[in-house]
Amino acid sequence: MLAACLPLMEESRIEAIEWSFDALYKVKEVPAWFRELLTAFSNEKRLIGHGVFFSLFSGKWLPEQESWLKHLEQTTDEFHFDHITEHFGFMTGKDFHHGAPLNIPYTTATLNIGRDRLKRIHEACGRPVGLENLAFSYSLDEVKRHGAFLEQLLEPVNGFIILDLHNLYCQLRNFDISFDEMIALYPLDRVREIHISGGSWDDSAAVPNRRIRRDTHDDAVPPEVFQLLEMTMARCPHLKYVVLEQLGNGLETATSKQCFYNDFLQMEEIVRKNSDDNDADTPDPFLPLSPLSTDTAIEDMILYQQQLELSAILESSDSYAQAMDALRQSSLANSDWKIEQWEPYMIETAVKIARKWKK
Repeated sequence: MLAACLPLMEESRIEAIEWSFDALYKVKEVPAWFRELLTAFSNEKRLIGHGVFFSLFSGKWLPEQESWLKHLEQTTDEFHFDHITEHFGFMTGKDFHHGAPLNIPYTTATLNIGRDRLKRIHEACGRPVGLENLAFSYSLDEVKRHGAFLEQLLEPVNGFIILDLHNLYCQLRNFDISFDEMIALYPLDRVREIHISGGSWDDSAAVPNRRIRRDTHDDAVPPEVFQLLEMTMARCPHLKYVVLEQLGNGLETATSKQCFYNDFLQMEEIVRKNSDDNDADTPDPFLPLSPLSTDTAIEDMILYQQQLELSAILESSDSYAQAMDALRQSSLANSDWKIEQWEPYMIETAVKIARKWKK
């Protein structure tokens, strides 16, 4: 990643850095050069923080979540973040750092848990708080309800959305829905940040001739995602950041590094053409409008047990058929999860995701 970014830094093209601040849990000591890089962008108020492992919708309040918040509080004491964000969903797997972020049922219970956790994130960092839209859904109904549910979640903290356009692309392709129909379902006045990235295709065994778009972050940005960026920017009045994401394991060759450089320049040009500085000197639109209070953490043990059950089924199944058979016999059957509406090719994909993260 550093090797791919150096030419852009040498040309002074990188205007801000997004740091996944909780991804260094295996690193005992952060290198001095990296701390200096973070500090330089922090001092200019051009550093933003992105969480990966909080598991926002876990039905049980976990000790690891408490530790995550303490780590966030310490990190925000050291660096000035312009905002802090997290992923939507809950993490599968018993180990807090080995699980896949998957969707949850859109119910009053999950809404209350999500709101509670977002308040705690804001309490720990004191900065605007946001959520990233999901790349994965089990059904078209979930896809269509996602934007409205995000808006309900964010309301108490007056939070914002990271609109990940590759995630949106995954949903568009996996559920054969049009961009115009999809984008109308999102509260675009809450978009403060946009992500673009690449991914990969999977062939479905459960549904022959069906290809699944996966958000694997290991390839160049598709032309379609750049088109989505062109179509979306002007619709987001409070947009402040556009971020190019890619994992280091997709940047190991000279060709992949050059593609990353070219993708950045194409993103830069689109941003330049569509930028609007009207918001530049206005107060931050995404801070809580009134004081927040957090008491005992909200829990739902039935939801938590269902999450454990779902994780175990996905991680242990070898196929869609095996997973579906287990789901029909589980406590998720005839419940708010609506497993009866789940697409076979998305259950198959969930099995692949869970088994990959478990490894």
